[in-house]
Amino acid sequence: MGAIMTKANTKIMKNLSKIRLCSFFLILIFLHLSFPLKGFCISNSWDAYTNYLPVKMPSIKRQLRAIWISTVLGLDWPSPKTTGLANDQERIQLCKQELISYLDKALEMKLNAIFFQVSPSGDAFYPSKVVPWSRYLTGNFGQDPGFDPLAFIISEGHKRNLEIHAWFNPYRISMDTKEETKNSLNIEKSVYKEHPSWVKTSGNRFVLDPGIPEARSWVIQRVMEVVNSYDVDGVHFDDYFYTEDFQGELKDEDSFKQYNLGQFTNIGDFRRNNTYLLIKALSAKVRLAKPWVKFGISPSGIWGNLKDGHPDGSNTNTSYTNYEKNFADTKKWVNEELIDYIAPQIYFSFANTRAPYGELASWWAKLCMDKNVHLYIGQALYKVNEDTDPFFKSAAAVSEFTLQLKFNASKPGILGSVFFRAKNLTDPNKEAVNSAIQNKIWTSKALVPVMPWKQGKAPTPPLNGKLEEISSGFKLSWMDLDENTSYYAIYRFSQADTRDISSNQSAQNLIATPRKTQSGKQEFIL
Repeated sequence: MGAIMTKANTKIMKNLSKIRLCSFFLILIFLHLSFPLKGFCISNSWDAYTNYLPVKMPSIKRQLRAIWISTVLGLDWPSPKTTGLANDQERIQLCKQELISYLDKALEMKLNAIFFQVSPSGDAFYPSKVVPWSRYLTGNFGQDPGFDPLAFIISEGHKRNLEIHAWFNPYRISMDTKEETKNSLNIEKSVYKEHPSWVKTSGNRFVLDPGIPEARSWVIQRVMEVVNSYDVDGVHFDDYFYTEDFQGELKDEDSFKQYNLGQFTNIGDFRRNNTYLLIKALSAKVRLAKPWVKFGISPSGIWGNLKDGHPDGSNTNTSYTNYEKNFADTKKWVNEELIDYIAPQIYFSFANTRAPYGELASWWAKLCMDKNVHLYIGQALYKVNEDTDPFFKSAAAVSEFTLQLKFNASKPGILGSVFFRAKNLTDPNKEAVNSAIQNKIWTSKALVPVMPWKQGKAPTPPLNGKLEEISSGFKLSWMDLDENTSYYAIYRFSQADTRDISSNQSAQNLIATPRKTQSGKQEFIL
């Protein structure tokens, strides 16, 4: 039996690959690493995309496969039963067990990245000098939970070679405006207490006014605290930028008058520019501080409708768009390559007549083509057997997700998927879809896609590669003294196989991606 193993450099930029041959049949390759819509077609809504829907799921060597872990309101973690425990040690232990169970399930599903919500509402899931501890850890805003959840998930995630992206909600401060919420916000480091002039009300929530330059700087400060203090693989924003239930709800006319300085003739363009300035400034700071850390955003699925006067918009018909409703010109961010990846939330079926999956995924793929911006598709695992769309129900849901994932694997420009959200991986109501993904669709592991613009550099070759038979199977061993190595990819071939480690088909031979240990000697038991 021969073996092929790849070595990944994620510390010095995590993205470049380089082939090395070693003895004992060992080849070391150095790598761097919604809303419901009515109206559905009757059948064959995917016919226009048959070129990208092969009968058999294609093998893919590099593909981001991620899950969001939502902490707001304890949606995924920690569970209410955990935060309600009176015994602190029991609470901490159960919190950790719950996180580990998600990480282990991610491995079972052949995922390779976690988007972990670390600051959902002007708060922190880590000890912060900028904002208070999150209320979702203990039930009390500002209360120390007794451990550092971000440090814990990074440590445990990296042991399993899962990328960890720190997910922030940049503008939200609370989930409601109740009197008890107001009282809870009057604590040290709370932006509600310390900078009340930055706070507005929208959607029955307290939110930040990003038209105020100091408020935008505060958002950047929150993110950079994590970038500078933690070994995160990426930082991530969701889709909640400007939000209003009705026009004028935010009441930010004073900011427009004070900070517009005659630049824009309407408040909509002013708002879009404020978010653009935030993204641009944060992008520069992340790249300067740690160039290997990825910066990505997951907007809602539609940038703008063609029918609404956007000649380069999508052929869709919805009222909720990035451009008009979130005042976020996400297309501009891609064109200027301010972000490393974009993960639009295309939470619709192929048959959705107002926002078809194929139309939207194709639109984003075209936008990102030839840009230094990866496209990953946010997908609606949460809708399985929970939505009015019949294509997300029962057996049809299995077919729908199979089609969507085949499309993602075959369509040029689409480099991965992100599922919303973690609890749905273990929901019995979604078992058929999860089982199909795990056992029939993603039959092999995948490496994280390379980002050449992150300027990866191959580490030095390992030494003394050796393959030997032991009582429990085979042992690979080698020496690696390069501190910049992060992990290895191990491939297995029979003697008769062609040892191909370059093509997508080689994914079928990828058996493991073990993390580098601290010691120089590395081992892996096959």
